Amino acid sequence: MRIVIGSKNPAKITAVQNSFRQEDSEFISIDIPSGVNDQPFSDEETIRGAINRAVGALEQGNGDIGIGLEGGVQETSHGLLLCNWGALAASGKEPVIAGGARFLLPEEVAARLRAGEELGPVMDDFAKKKNVRKHEGAVGIFTNGLVNRVDMFTHVTSLLVGQFSYYSQAE
Repeated sequence: MRIVIGSKNPAKITAVQNSFRQEDSEFISIDIPSGVNDQPFSDEETIRGAINRAVGALEQGNGDIGIGLEGGVQETSHGLLLCNWGALAASGKEPVIAGGARFLLPEEVAARLRAGEELGPVMDDFAKKKNVRKHEGAVGIFTNGLVNRVDMFTHVTSLLVGQFSYYSQAE
């Protein structure tokens, strides 16, 4: 099975590989634009970005399955939550979507995002590290390493693979 990942981000690539361990799979990663803002600011926008990446990966990568993973934020009455969504696209089928972990961002970070900054550079500055988004992610920083970005996106990708398997068997 040829699985095309709509990102070159190492955390996202590893997450997809983790979820397809039982399959005899070839993995291709292509930098597919999300088609949404660099910092998605709602579940809807984040889902749209994941779907755009999955469909684009499927089309451009000539694969059996396209996977799109997107991180964003969602404003709530409790404050700004980090959210993450994924989509799995297969030829002739509607994309499957799944969401994952959510947690409240500190107001210091949330304020900068509301002012128009993107989470990746804000986290680099906040954590005094480089490329947080390609490694532990905000989730790794704010869970003190108990959950990292690979873990978070592996959960989402496993939800996608499980749903896809279920619906494929039901047909």
